[in-house]
Amino acid sequence: MSAISLEDRISRYGVDAAWLERRREAILEPDLPICDPHHHLWDFPTNRYLLPDLLADTGSGHRVERTVFVECTAFYRADGPEALRVAGETEFVNGAAAMAASGRYGATRACAGIVGYADLTLGAAVEEVLAAHVAAGNGRFRGIRHAAGWDASAEVQNSHTKPPPELYRRADFRQGFARLRQFGLSFDVWLYHPQLADVADLARAFPDQPMVLDHVGGPLGIGPYADRRDEVFPHWRQAIRELARLPNLSVKLGGLGMKICGFAFHKRPEPPSSEELAALWRPYIETCVEAFGAERCMFESNFPVDKVSCGYAVLWNAFKRLAAGASAAEKAALFRDTAMRFYRLQAP
Repeated sequence: MSAISLEDRISRYGVDAAWLERRREAILEPDLPICDPHHHLWDFPTNRYLLPDLLADTGSGHRVERTVFVECTAFYRADGPEALRVAGETEFVNGAAAMAASGRYGATRACAGIVGYADLTLGAAVEEVLAAHVAAGNGRFRGIRHAAGWDASAEVQNSHTKPPPELYRRADFRQGFARLRQFGLSFDVWLYHPQLADVADLARAFPDQPMVLDHVGGPLGIGPYADRRDEVFPHWRQAIRELARLPNLSVKLGGLGMKICGFAFHKRPEPPSSEELAALWRPYIETCVEAFGAERCMFESNFPVDKVSCGYAVLWNAFKRLAAGASAAEKAALFRDTAMRFYRLQAP
């Protein structure tokens, strides 16, 4: 079994089910259709989150019709060509999607879309990897995420794919990135807020490539960024407003329950309520919606990573509180339609 990195221990472990059970809430707007465009499945030595766990969460009261799986290094092949081993994750997830599609486990069509990993620094050679993912996805494969989260501080763990600084500006990365369009694939962007200029540069260089910014652009609140929210927020907000000018870029509204954001909900004696979450996250969510518009924004769970901070039912209650002033059309976009359109999913 491969060694577990420090990032694995920080982000993938530490879910306290008994603690989460101490916060129960009535479901707000239970009939509002939802497509959850960002979650993971994995089976690590001290943490398991597989289809039954996901369906227990999506079945906790909200009307979750579709979900999208996003890569997390969990089920790579143990052998075969090194570059192609990543397709094992897509094979596994497609199997979970087929189980959900049978209807035996309820109405939620989990993993209706699949986002995998490919090392885009392979350049033109990445075409073989992309083809393997598409074949393994059996019609469900939608895009690639090659995470670029990097910070000079040892207290901020770099992304699980161990990227170098300025990954998205590298020529070899862009040679591979250029191959996404011929396969009809989108790109999930993941990095930290000090790197957002790299996203703008990439999006300008490939104006026809659909891209989505994960987790509102990764505002950091730990290490050298701890206790500096009043200083960090204006810089993050300005970067978001600049990114919104690029029409090929959308944004996922979520991920703020991650430990790296510094809200430290997991250290509280009681789990936060949806009212508390909404109040603390409102500046970030409203900035994104005002800049991008509802038609380019999608709420996401980022489970089980964000499960260190709150339960699934409470999370979506918080999102519904944040969208309380939106029109019916805007709510439809934020909770389902933007995600369905971006990931090219069929309506129920």
